[in-house]
Amino acid sequence: MSKHFFGDTALLTGRSLRHIIRSPDTIITTTIMPIAFMLLFVYVFGGAISSGSGSYVNYLLPGILLITIASSISYTAFRLFMDMKNGIFKRFQSMPIARSSVLWAHVLTSLVASLISVVVVVGVALLMGFRSGAGVLAWLAIVGILILFTLALTWLAVIAGLSATTVDGASAFSYPLIFLPFISSAFVATATMPGPVRAFAENQPVTPIVNTIRDLYAQQPISTDIWIALVWCAGILIVAYALAMATYHRKIA
Repeated sequence: MSKHFFGDTALLTGRSLRHIIRSPDTIITTTIMPIAFMLLFVYVFGGAISSGSGSYVNYLLPGILLITIASSISYTAFRLFMDMKNGIFKRFQSMPIARSSVLWAHVLTSLVASLISVVVVVGVALLMGFRSGAGVLAWLAIVGILILFTLALTWLAVIAGLSATTVDGASAFSYPLIFLPFISSAFVATATMPGPVRAFAENQPVTPIVNTIRDLYAQQPISTDIWIALVWCAGILIVAYALAMATYHRKIA
């Protein structure tokens, strides 16, 4: 790793962020669908779905936030694919910069864009009646989990962006990730699901992440879900990072 890694990464991240500033429709597009889902479930299905005590918007918000992140990272794969197609990567290879900084710039840009989208969605949730008495530490823990989840999915997006042969293929990988929260505890309790569906819902990464975030802002005792959530996020991040770097080095070899 080059001693100029951090400086190179900061410079290239600034380049990617300028693209987002010039195209704010990226943020708008990634927030429209999660907000639409939130409106639909709260105002159309909310009366028929039991979420226990409290408002339904409080119950489903964690799942909506994960959908927001999954929607946002599809643009990372798209931007990476376009850089590959336009030959920008080859141009960077001829320059004295840390090669991994090219990927990290896309990852950090994705993180910033995703967090902005999450803030917008939380703002809409507040207008819809979301309330929490959680303290600063609980919210910092929530932010930390969301950042870890975003980084894990973003490195998956890097693999898709590097491996895709078409623009549609670069972003299509995110569709299963967007719909994964629907087969989890995000919208209804897993106990209400039939056997095989319940088994899948209770043993996939979204459910412990959703449960942990919900317990944190609802000021409920934290269960072992937090450790399961962290293991899932860290495991996906490590594996995705290793595969992304291997794919990248193979591409530029």
